Amino acid sequence: MKNALLLIFLAAFACNQPSKAPAVEAPMEVNPAAEGFNPDSDEKAIAIADEVMEAMGGRKSWDDTRYLSWNFFGVRTLLWDKQTGDVRIDFLNRDHQIMVNEKTMEGSVWKEGEKMENQDSVAFYLERGKNIWINDSYWLVMPFKLKDSGVLLTYVGKDSTEAGEAAEVIRLTFEGVGKTPENAYNVWVSEKDDLVKQWAWYINASDTVARFTRPWDNYQQMGGIMLSEERGDRDLSDVKVLESVPNGIFEDPTITL
Repeated sequence: MKNALLLIFLAAFACNQPSKAPAVEAPMEVNPAAEGFNPDSDEKAIAIADEVMEAMGGRKSWDDTRYLSWNFFGVRTLLWDKQTGDVRIDFLNRDHQIMVNEKTMEGSVWKEGEKMENQDSVAFYLERGKNIWINDSYWLVMPFKLKDSGVLLTYVGKDSTEAGEAAEVIRLTFEGVGKTPENAYNVWVSEKDDLVKQWAWYINASDTVARFTRPWDNYQQMGGIMLSEERGDRDLSDVKVLESVPNGIFEDPTITL
C-alpha cells in the first residue's frame, strides 16, 4: 500500500513540473565561410560578399552545381567536376591533355594521343595542370569564392566602375593559400543588382597601382547560377554548366563533350 501511495505521489509530482521548453536551433548561416576564412574581415565586406552569392544564384545552387566547362582566352578548354575535383585541360594549339584531380593530384597526361609514362614528367604536368585550374577557374567563378580559406575581406568604399556604374568596393588579400598569396584584388559590386562588375589585380598587396582593371559583364543564367564571360580584352567563351558528362571523359582524351 505504501509503495502504491509513493508511486501516486511521484506521478502527481511529475505532472505538476513545468514542461521543458523545446530547444531552439540556431539559424543556419545562409552563406557559411570556408574553414580558414579570416575572421578579422570587415562585417560590411562580408555582408556584401553574401549579397553577391545570393545575386549569383545562392549558396545552395552553387553547391549543387557539378560540371563547369569553358574556353580560356582561346588557348585551352577546361572541364571541372566540382564534386570530385576532376579537371580536364585540352590545349587548343597542340594535341596535349592534362587530366588531374585537384584534390588528390592523381591523373594522367597525354601528348599526340600517347599517354605519358615517365613519372617525373607526369608529376610535373599534373602540378602544372592544377596551377592552370587555380588560375583559370578564378577568372570564371571568383565571385563565389569571396569567403574562401585564407581570404581577408576589407571594405574599401563607394566608387564607380570604368563604365560609370555605381558600386561598392571590397578588397581581397590572402594568407597562406594559393600559389601567389602576395596578390590582392579589388572587386566592384554593383549597387543596383549586387553582381560583381569589375575587378583589379595587384601583384603585391602593398602596391598602389593595379596591374590590370577589367570588367565582369555579359552575365547569363546557366543552370542554377549566374556566370559572366566578358573580361574586356581577355574574354572567356563557351561557358557551360552541365548536369552530366560522358563516362570516361576525365580518363580518355578521345572522349569529348
